[in-house]
Amino acid sequence: MRGRPVTSAEVPQRSYDTSFETLPGFEELKIMRAAGDLLGVANPFYRAHEGCAGATTRIEGQEVINFASYDYLGLNAHPAVRQAAHDAVSKYGTSVSASRLVAGERPFHRELEAALAGLHQQDDAIAFVSGHAANVATIGSLLGAEDVIFHDALIHNSIIVGAELSGARRRSFPHNDLDALEAMLASERPRSQRALIAVEGLYSMDGDMPDLARLIALKERHGCWLMVDEAHSVGVLGARGHGLAEQAGIDPTRVDIWMGTLSKSLASCGGYIAGPQPLIDFLKATAPGFVYSVGLPPAASAAARAALAVMGEESERVARLTTNSRLFLAEAQAAGLDTGTAEGHAIVPVMVGDSLKAVMLSERLLARGINVLPIIHPAVPHLSARLRFFISATHETNQIRTAVALVVEELAQCDARMAGLGLTILSAEQAGFMPATARETAP
Repeated sequence: MRGRPVTSAEVPQRSYDTSFETLPGFEELKIMRAAGDLLGVANPFYRAHEGCAGATTRIEGQEVINFASYDYLGLNAHPAVRQAAHDAVSKYGTSVSASRLVAGERPFHRELEAALAGLHQQDDAIAFVSGHAANVATIGSLLGAEDVIFHDALIHNSIIVGAELSGARRRSFPHNDLDALEAMLASERPRSQRALIAVEGLYSMDGDMPDLARLIALKERHGCWLMVDEAHSVGVLGARGHGLAEQAGIDPTRVDIWMGTLSKSLASCGGYIAGPQPLIDFLKATAPGFVYSVGLPPAASAAARAALAVMGEESERVARLTTNSRLFLAEAQAAGLDTGTAEGHAIVPVMVGDSLKAVMLSERLLARGINVLPIIHPAVPHLSARLRFFISATHETNQIRTAVALVVEELAQCDARMAGLGLTILSAEQAGFMPATARETAP
């Protein structure tokens, strides 16, 4: 028997607060900003660049040496890359205006994917509009509640979000500690249906690499998929910039899933997965970040394809990047700076430890013509704050040496200033620049 309709008078009345300021963490955010103002330190994030950012850039009318951009090979301003984007817009417009599944498929999509597959010597590739979305959608589609994911403790946020979306058990092993991974595999793998090991080809916070040969041996012994995130290693590692497999001298077909982004060395925007044909076919039919998303726009696709071509034609850019990276690392270490586990591949952190000191140092260096961003807790472990230097093939030797010398000089002055103010070590939350609820890794 159906009941009678409920009248509005009978609905219990509650007080609903619809203000966004009631969201968890918003009050904390206001307190943090006030703390930063009190300390007289500007927020170093969201600095606007007034033009094309390469080895140099312009911020608030000042030209500075730039160590904060991913343009490792200097292709963002390359004439062929720009012309390819211009021609694609002239022919196809600014958008494909639909999911590729319905009306958004264009010839340049398949041309780019074929080139990316060739880069990794795989059957095929699938391009997403976002690198973050590529990882989230892929892992979320491949694994489920009966599965397990093993990942490096310093893996990118997108891997973690994808693992959480999948519902699989997530196991984190200490950074590059493959003995710990092996022990985890022995105890955890037998309890799961499928297993994935996820690592980065070049770790974006530390500038070091994993042992690919041993990872392959472990995944084969324990029956796992191996996924390598090449976001920061394509264009950087290997004589031709083909990434970790080339650097290690290993057949790339022995890795199950290659992931990469178009926004670093390839001077565009988006992400991709390269691998066996069944994997790509499956993702094209099921990955939400692909099926339900608009296709890559013409300019982004064409720019990435052109950047790949230039990388192949001008391999000296990779060599210059390697030379510049090793020079920066050698100069920094000779000057007594702590560069952590960096190996001289495009990313060199200068470890500072204290979050407030890292922010102060970044601000002082900008005033002296060096743009470099601090990476602070909780993006990195507490007391592991650092300045993260991205090196480019287009940096000049004098720019690198100048930057290192200024870091040494300003770091000493920051230490003296903090001691004079009687400041103790502060977390980034206390310093007022990043909420405690931030995810495990920064971009």
